[in-house]
Amino acid sequence: MRARDRYLFIRILEACNADCFMCEFALSRDTYRFSPEDFADLLPKARDAGVGYVRFTGGEPLMHPDVVDLVRAGTDAGMKMSVITNGSLLPRTAAPLAAAGLAQVIVSLDGASGATHDVYRRTPGLFDSGLRGLREAAALGVLPRVNTVVGPHNYAEMPRLQEVLTEAGVRQWELSALKLDRTITYPDADHVRSVCDPIYDADPAALLVPMGKRFYGDTPQEQERYFTGSVTPRAAEPLCHVADDVIYVDGKYGRMYACSCIPHREGDDGPGGAPLREQGVVRLDTPVFRAHADYFRERGPQVCSGCSTTAAGYSDDVARLGAVGAWHY
Repeated sequence: MRARDRYLFIRILEACNADCFMCEFALSRDTYRFSPEDFADLLPKARDAGVGYVRFTGGEPLMHPDVVDLVRAGTDAGMKMSVITNGSLLPRTAAPLAAAGLAQVIVSLDGASGATHDVYRRTPGLFDSGLRGLREAAALGVLPRVNTVVGPHNYAEMPRLQEVLTEAGVRQWELSALKLDRTITYPDADHVRSVCDPIYDADPAALLVPMGKRFYGDTPQEQERYFTGSVTPRAAEPLCHVADDVIYVDGKYGRMYACSCIPHREGDDGPGGAPLREQGVVRLDTPVFRAHADYFRERGPQVCSGCSTTAAGYSDDVARLGAVGAWHY
């Protein structure tokens, strides 16, 4: 018997209403939408595969016209439902999503105010709507989380953002390193550490502390790789346990992967996922998927270049403890 439930991520659309400079879906007008019928077909297979948590991603998933119905269907099937959003539409959708059973909402916030966040996300008003939506969702019983992309442009704002999120009642926070197709240069690595180490070392009774590894690495070796080569921290050797617990579905292309980071890192070595359907029928944990997952379970700590700090920390926690709490990844 599994010691923990698996996580199913589904990219339900690729359209987005924000213009984030680091994102492949910026201002996408793609018309694909993952359908309620697709989800109804997938849900019993997910239950059989040990899935207990489902997260909708995009693009901007709150642009999906059926997102509330999809959340309700997952909740009715016994899943804990989550959505990651830029927050622009959250103030007006928080109530129906909460009524549909949404368990967790994740908003991307990259600065301590709109003066930074809205500029780099190139979308006026995005910070204020995201923070307001988080407060409204939390008041309705939805677990509030924030994801922050950190780079040379904004790391100095992280102590202030920590205070803002703590005051707002956010309960989970991930700092993820900015990933671009070039080396990212920090003029002074020691200054990054002096500014950001206290964030991770803060008293969790007083301040919200980020999950997972430091975005620049926990060990001297990880930090050297990050500051000299932009290699983000990843699961420690010998094994990546994320590949045991995650199924990421790209709805548009009908592919599934063993981690939510792999589809975005086309340059990584290794098998490129597995078909979601065989002869038109949805199948999870197929031999092709298992071979893909086994590859990254065994080789991920050596070959992955785009791991998130939470995924890396999750994998290490599983190795250390054998199990982790819900919604850690």
